[in-house]
Amino acid sequence: MNWTEIKITVPSKSADSAADIANMTVPHGIYVEDYTNLEKDALEIAHIDIIDEDLLKKDKSKAIIHIYLPEDENPEPHIAYLSERLNAEGIPFDISLGISDSEEWENNWRKYFKPIPVGNRLLIRPLWEAAPVTDRKILNLEPGVAFGTGTHETTRLCLEALDENMEGREGAAVLDVGCGSGILAVASLLLGAKNAVGVDIDPLAVKIAKENGTLNGFCEPQLRFIHGSLTEKVSGKYDIVLANIVADAIIMLSKDVTDFLKDNAVYIVSGIIDIREDEVRTALSDSGFEVTKRRTENGWVCLECKKR
Repeated sequence: MNWTEIKITVPSKSADSAADIANMTVPHGIYVEDYTNLEKDALEIAHIDIIDEDLLKKDKSKAIIHIYLPEDENPEPHIAYLSERLNAEGIPFDISLGISDSEEWENNWRKYFKPIPVGNRLLIRPLWEAAPVTDRKILNLEPGVAFGTGTHETTRLCLEALDENMEGREGAAVLDVGCGSGILAVASLLLGAKNAVGVDIDPLAVKIAKENGTLNGFCEPQLRFIHGSLTEKVSGKYDIVLANIVADAIIMLSKDVTDFLKDNAVYIVSGIIDIREDEVRTALSDSGFEVTKRRTENGWVCLECKKR
């Protein structure tokens, strides 16, 4: 399969911030070329001081972020959004397009995705790895190109919050907005929820989420995944609502989500870069929410909220 490659060139000092934006806005896989600390890292990590001369000639003042999209997917909306966010952060950039025949790339990332414990009760097991012996609830996962494996801080923080809030809420109804791979909705059922609904605007994510539900023994009506937007497709009220998306989407969502919350429900939002936290908190407050707990890891923030 061929893929469209988006290359974003930024100053090296802005590589981490730009990569965070790329990783959350186009979650089909990225890698970052940054040779700033090549000699230092080679010595400290690989314990070598002989480096290929072509690598030594690389421009250390710039970093290149590579993003991949399926060949038949229009890259323009992604480029527009990336441009908007990079401009908003004041990061100079250049964007170019290319084609990558990446069957090898598509599969090689799997060797780095191993079973990982999350929270107090969960273990995420990629389908190609043997199931370990454990007392934890095993969540079998084939993420495909949908976001949500548990390896990214935003998903992990959200799973930890879900795990904690499911204690004493056995039999809860759970809603996952922007469900991606379906990992949060499936996890809620493993942790004791009575039923769960996931919704996503990406039809491929919904397809993958349904497959992941089946892998774990869940199907309709206990577990439903819906293609569409929250307000158009979802009905009912829920004990826990999760939104592991981006700051702008959370800001837009928060004014409508109150209609889907039961009394004493918890609203868990993640995918927030710390520099956007104040904006999100303001939007939550304006929508009648009080933040009851904050979790953070490597510059990412997850907030637990309740209606005032």
